[in-house]
Amino acid sequence: MQVKTFTGASSQEVLARVKAEMGPDAVILGNRTYRKNGVVCHEITAGLERNAPGAPTAPSGPDAAPGGWSEWHREWMQIKDQLFALMKPAIQLERLTPRQRIALEYLQREGVADAVAVDLYKRLLADPGASVLECLCGMVPVRPFGAAEWPQRLHLVTGPFGAGKTTTALRFALQLRARDAGLRIAFVNADCLRGNGRLVLRHWAELSGFAYHEAADRESMARALTATAQADAVFIDTPGMARGETLARWRAAMGLDTAATDDAACHLVLPPFCDALQVEEFLGRYRADGPASIVWAKLDEAVSFGTIVNVGAGTQIPVSALSYGAELKESLSPATEPLIWRLIFKRQIPGRPGGEGGASAPGSESARLTGRTA
Repeated sequence: MQVKTFTGASSQEVLARVKAEMGPDAVILGNRTYRKNGVVCHEITAGLERNAPGAPTAPSGPDAAPGGWSEWHREWMQIKDQLFALMKPAIQLERLTPRQRIALEYLQREGVADAVAVDLYKRLLADPGASVLECLCGMVPVRPFGAAEWPQRLHLVTGPFGAGKTTTALRFALQLRARDAGLRIAFVNADCLRGNGRLVLRHWAELSGFAYHEAADRESMARALTATAQADAVFIDTPGMARGETLARWRAAMGLDTAATDDAACHLVLPPFCDALQVEEFLGRYRADGPASIVWAKLDEAVSFGTIVNVGAGTQIPVSALSYGAELKESLSPATEPLIWRLIFKRQIPGRPGGEGGASAPGSESARLTGRTA
């Protein structure tokens, strides 16, 4: 690797020199700011790694990433982190009110990403009279699960293995049945190769009076959809996608890509304690065309909830429900803004009277620092 150090009067000037001399493939290895003879100097160390002759190229095809995509993506993430490190000293927290400053610092301790924190900071400066919650509500969309907000007849419940998608599908169905006892609900188990989930879904579907079908391939999926044509709501429990697989390809293989976009919704079930790289991988693997939502599950197992803010602000996919506990009943709440921000600022699980311990902001302190009652 070729390594070179650049200095200049501003970080922008130094970055421009790095790009001009080493090209767009340069990787930022380090940066520092220091004073020399009373003058502020910015120093950036960059590296450039050349591929060896005869090195293998990335696979081709419509689904393959462009050549060098993985390396480019890794380098870009490093550059982005360095840029945010350079921007942090320029964020003048004293320009915020005490409540806004305390809230921003609290969110960063909870794992809110630098990009989201900078966006929130800019929104607060643009509207000095706004509360933190008002700005956050504009960044994290919410669309509570229910027949009115989600009128689609087909609901694909997706997510990684062990995330709780099978129990989430059952909880969704029980929520709808509780609001309309005459609703005709059916389940299609497309994850029928996993014995435990298959038995649980079949048992509770039969116990609750829901129609139950299994679909392991395209032909059986077509038969199941025909058999459930008269149902008001059909929940499809999809299998987890291994690395290299995607929900889009699975839908095409099962004949579900031809379903009308406005008649099918996808609900991605995720726990909030995955790291940023894992969440990014899951979002790409389970990306859905058409109506989609995120269900945050296993909230009672998490210690912080900054990921909820990061994903909502970064993807604009609405949060539809919050799931917690091991029981099927009274363990899922349609998402609302008050429920989400109580969870973020007070670590209060929906349906429980108090916060979930730890260094959470007390109730009165949460309302004080956000400038608005959650």
